[in-house]
Amino acid sequence: MDEAELRSHAAGFPPVLTTAMAAELLQVHVEYLRRMVREDRIPCHRFPGGREMRFLRDELLQWLAGLPGADQSSSSGRTHQTDAIGT
Repeated sequence: MDEAELRSHAAGFPPVLTTAMAAELLQVHVEYLRRMVREDRIPCHRFPGGREMRFLRDELLQWLAGLPGADQSSSSGRTHQTDAIGT
């Protein structure tokens, strides 16, 4: 999904997301998202003294766009590698 498609997909989500909503936005399993939070690999906000987590939609989109290899679109100009004779 390129950035424009991701923004369009994200437009249907509110600005503050529950864990389930954030997992749906990122298209990952909820337990995988929780593990990323425990490992401090993804931005998350917790309520004071509680276990409740919330995610900011725009913060997640920025995080996702900043991941290495995030731009996998064919518009980057590289579709495949060729050898010296062009095969």
